[in-house]
Amino acid sequence: MNTHKQRLLVVDDEPDIRRLVSEILEDEGYQVTMAENAAIARMLKKSVDPELILLDIWMPDTDGITLLKEWTSEDGLLCPVVMMSGHGSVETAVEATRLGAYDFLEKPLSLAKLLLIVERALEAGTQQLVNAGLKPQQVLDIEPVGKSATVARTKDQIKRLAKHDARVMLIGEPGVGKELYARYLHTNSAHRDGPFVDIAVGSISSENSAVEFFGKEMGGKIYPGLLERAHKGSLFLSEIGGMDKETQLRLLSALESSSFLRVGGSEAVRFDVKIISSTRIPLDEDVKSGRFRQDLYYLLNEVTLEISPLRSHSEDVPMLLSFYVDFFVNQDKLPFRRFSMAAQNFLRNYNWRGNVRELKNLVQRLMILGVGEDIELEEVKASLGSIATDMSGVSLVPDFFNLPLKDARDHFEKAYLEYHLERTGGSVAKLSVAVGIERTHLYRKLHSLNIKLP
Repeated sequence: MNTHKQRLLVVDDEPDIRRLVSEILEDEGYQVTMAENAAIARMLKKSVDPELILLDIWMPDTDGITLLKEWTSEDGLLCPVVMMSGHGSVETAVEATRLGAYDFLEKPLSLAKLLLIVERALEAGTQQLVNAGLKPQQVLDIEPVGKSATVARTKDQIKRLAKHDARVMLIGEPGVGKELYARYLHTNSAHRDGPFVDIAVGSISSENSAVEFFGKEMGGKIYPGLLERAHKGSLFLSEIGGMDKETQLRLLSALESSSFLRVGGSEAVRFDVKIISSTRIPLDEDVKSGRFRQDLYYLLNEVTLEISPLRSHSEDVPMLLSFYVDFFVNQDKLPFRRFSMAAQNFLRNYNWRGNVRELKNLVQRLMILGVGEDIELEEVKASLGSIATDMSGVSLVPDFFNLPLKDARDHFEKAYLEYHLERTGGSVAKLSVAVGIERTHLYRKLHSLNIKLP
């Protein structure tokens, strides 16, 4: 039996196969997590960080070969993957091996062969990490790109915060890299040797949130939740404002006692997790209105750190362009291209309402669709959709067109109301008539959009 439990992920749409494989491997001392389709497998691969994946080929949503191809393109140092299929063929096995699969198991499974291949694959995975100069379960250092005073100040603040156990809430526009800074905080903290588990809170349905966070016990088996999987590490809760009321209450209780009950369980589970959360807008209004619990907000928001938008440190744009060119050359094996000085200068003065995420997407688009080593200004403008420009080359397309609909609507409403507020000389009474909004409602709207009255 293993002295420490190595993490295995079993992906198969047949419940009997999942149960059989899980029972056998757990009896051998492995920690097994199960996924019934590709969508769940994607999520669990990210949160569990398995050391070995057993992957079925035929699944209802995405086939295993496509999923393997997706993972190997995302992660150059993917853990060993063993393919499984009841309809195996030489061509399929060859394709899986070409994509980087460690081995191929045919169904019905030979249990002796299963255990032998799992043992050898885990040994191969450990050796791969050693050859790459890494230790098993070690997280590579992640560092935000940029030499501006803004980035340097934020990195320094995070390094100082990492020395303490305070819970940190990151506030910033969509695309500024809040997850990247959360990982940077994790890798500089005392929890760096543990897992980094991240979850978009809004993606969890209210029906499943309790199981997602706290896990469940069913039929004598344990299915660990987010808090349990992040034990001794960090849990990053993205867009915390999307959490439903019941989960807020249960999470509050868990954080206050450092323990929780799994769904269907009766024994308290203790945990040691560094909690990092994020939101695109301050939650003060949600707290006032009761949509978000005040006591939980104060627990999560022991320290607030604002992540600045890219337009506030545009001097970092050339370095970011260079970084993502190298990233896509190494990660996706795309042909190298370089931005001309005119293109770089234009992008330094671009508004980047989608922030670093928009920049990364632009680089990827230009490298996939473009031809030739040089990326010139006109190609950049065409890719951005900036057809309408003034004589200085500055885009006339509204900045907020790059934002999600809700944020774009907020930007439009703020600009619209500020315009009419100026035209009416700062009079809310006149503004109410001009825009057709009842005055009480208008005051709330002005306050929610942070519009200051003269």
